[in-house]
Amino acid sequence: MGVLPVPAEVRAILLDIEGTTTPIAFVQETLFPYIKDNVKEYLRAHWEEEECQRDVGLLRKQAQEDSSLAGAVPIPLESGSGEEELERVIQAVVDNVHWQMSLDRKSTALKQLQGHMWRAAYATGHVKGEIFEDVVPAIRKWREAGMKVYIYSSGSVEAQKLLFGHSTEGDILELFDGHFDTRIGPKVESESYRRIAASIGCATNNILFLTDVPREANAAEEADTHVAVVIRPGNAGLTDDEKSYYSLISSFTELFLPPST
Repeated sequence: MGVLPVPAEVRAILLDIEGTTTPIAFVQETLFPYIKDNVKEYLRAHWEEEECQRDVGLLRKQAQEDSSLAGAVPIPLESGSGEEELERVIQAVVDNVHWQMSLDRKSTALKQLQGHMWRAAYATGHVKGEIFEDVVPAIRKWREAGMKVYIYSSGSVEAQKLLFGHSTEGDILELFDGHFDTRIGPKVESESYRRIAASIGCATNNILFLTDVPREANAAEEADTHVAVVIRPGNAGLTDDEKSYYSLISSFTELFLPPST
């Protein structure tokens, strides 16, 4: 690692969050446990609200699609027969959420509920998004050089905006030109990167994608997107082949933008 020159044709930098802008420990030890510990209380408090019912509806639909999977948890419909039945339905939602999280599922239904729960946690100050200290100064530099900066994460766009809007660095949403989540497609499929390029109005080779996950890097590369793999404390280790194949950085400050950018 050291200085990594950014190819001259790059006009946009696409950033992963977990393990790239933000410590994996924050996601694994703060955000996810918050959901597990508070989902039942949240559902009870917000059950009658339209947003919560939409979230439950999406989870129920996902549960139907997952019905053939081992351990899948169905979510019954309410028949309106009292408190006991409501508790049974809520418990089914809780069990479904815990099951999906135990498998590290990236379903839009799960991510949407998580996003709404985190919104409440950020708003009350129970949670602040952790950002690596090199991230904000580097992004400011990139933007001053005319580079566009986007986020692409498995977490919902809403969850992304909450993290960066209530971060340890303050509200830094102004640093980003746009956000993408799994609605544009899975991060391990090359077509997702083509869709992102089309959405922001450039060619795939005008984008540099920074991620800590080689499978995502590989998918982006298949779409002719430039990639660099980010090495951060707590990230999964790379194989020797991955270390020799991919461009590696341990800090955003290691990216060197060409003068023409």
